[in-house]
Formats: sequence, C-alpha cells, structure tokens
Amino acid sequence: MKIHKEGYPTIFIVFMFLLLLLSGLKFAGVPEWLWYAFWGLSLAFFLFIVSFFRSPKRVVEAAANQLIAPADGTVVIIGEVEEPEYFNDKRLQISIFMSPLNVHVNWIPFSGQVKYFKYHPGKYLYARLPKASTDNERTTLVVEADNGRDYMVRQIAGLLARRIVHYKKKGELATRGEEFGFIKFGSRVDVFLPLGAKVLVKLNQRVSGKETILAEW
Repeated sequence: MKIHKEGYPTIFIVFMFLLLLLSGLKFAGVPEWLWYAFWGLSLAFFLFIVSFFRSPKRVVEAAANQLIAPADGTVVIIGEVEEPEYFNDKRLQISIFMSPLNVHVNWIPFSGQVKYFKYHPGKYLYARLPKASTDNERTTLVVEADNGRDYMVRQIAGLLARRIVHYKKKGELATRGEEFGFIKFGSRVDVFLPLGAKVLVKLNQRVSGKETILAEW
C-alpha cells in the first residue's frame, strides 16, 4: 500500500508518541494484561492512521466530455444553488462527503487552466451540513476547462479536519486525474458546474475518486 507524502510526518509523530506511551507504561509497572491491552489499542490506532494516508494507484477511464469524481466518499448534495464567491449566478452543485475511512486525496475532475484560487479560514462544522460550504475552513479552485467552460472545486474541512493541503495556483495548468490537494481527516469536496451539465451520480451514492464519472458537459 502506497502512503501519500502528506502522511509521513503524522505517521512518524503518532509512532513516536505510542512508543513513548507504551514504554512509560512498561516502566511504570502496570499489570501485564493492561499493558497488552494498551499495546493492542495502540496498534489498531496506528494502523488506522497509516490507512488514512493511503494513496491508491488509479487510472482515469472517461470519455473526452466527462468529469471524474474529485474524491472518495458519499454524494450528499445534488442541486441548483446560487454560487456567491466567484460566479455570482446559479450553478449545479455536487457534494461528496469524505469519512475518516475514505481515501483523502483530491483529484482534478477535468483538464483546463486555473483561473482563480483562494484559501478561506473558517469554522469546523460537520461537513455534511449545507452551510459548511460557506462557513468552514475551505479552498476554492476555479478551472477554465479545455472546452471553454468554467467549473469550481471546493475543499471543505470538517469536524476532525484541521489542515487542507492544496497544490494548484492561479495560471497553472490542471490535468484531469492530477492531484490538486489533500484534506486531513473527515471533510467534503464540492463541485460547481454550469446548469447544462448532466449529472451521472445519484444522491447517497458512494463514489471513487478518479474512477467514478461524476458528470458530463
């Protein structure tokens, strides 16, 4: 299993903390059964952290006019909304909720050029809530697609997320299936498309980032 580059510092810190904790308990002379219980819990927690930062190798299989899902998770919102930050008009919103058990790499849905990027500090509300899209810590990325149409991808922090990592800047090229960020722990990714786009996923459907076809122009 490949580990994402964002995971190495966290994995190392967790490993050292658990090692010191177990060594301290051993030195303190706790009952042997209790020490083994802590050892088992520590191992389970460490494996969870390692699993969280997994980075699977996936291949994009999509037609030229199709957008891929930018993240793993469950589709929690599909509908028309007023997008006030950049477009200032109605857009088609598709939101994917990422639980701590999902892969947390984020991928570019469709190739183009980055026209706009902004980081917003904010709250850490439950990521499934609609207002998390405007109130939580988040990033906004707008790409002018190769066909001339614009779309937006928004990374949103959740209850547990405390760091959003992003790799793209204004003016850079963005290739479909390319990594554009990573969100540490539970979170959400929103996609805003022109109203004429055809949605190919359903509400409450589980999607696989870079593999599931999200929509088409």
